[in-house]
Amino acid sequence: MSGGALAVGDTLTEKVFTVTRADLVAYAHASGDHNPIHQDEQVALSVGLPGVIAHGMYTLALLGRAVAEWTGGAEVVDIGAKFTSPVVVPAEGGAEVVVGGTVKSVADGLVTLALEVTCGGQKVLGMPRAVVREGTVSA
Repeated sequence: MSGGALAVGDTLTEKVFTVTRADLVAYAHASGDHNPIHQDEQVALSVGLPGVIAHGMYTLALLGRAVAEWTGGAEVVDIGAKFTSPVVVPAEGGAEVVVGGTVKSVADGLVTLALEVTCGGQKVLGMPRAVVREGTVSA
């Protein structure tokens, strides 16, 4: 549906983002969140995590990036989710975060998106949602 207005029931083309350890270092510098669970394998394991994990807000930012791509940069009125499972980022390669969804409603100039964010087939954000001013699908 490239170039068309969003309509109720539209399925949004999945967006896949690869998260690497280098991305986590860059995000830590940009955000000021230098918690070692996001960079140090031993620290992450010592606190019971399965390994180095992505920042929750970084994962939410990927959702925002997908929304911007789907809507051609439309104004975001509301966005949010619950952090339900960590994105474990291996030392080599990366973790693939997949963002997909559907258009839940279009009313009064607002588009509500029902979203799903997964990594390795597991939901990593609970109840992810976004509301944008009407825009167009760009991909």
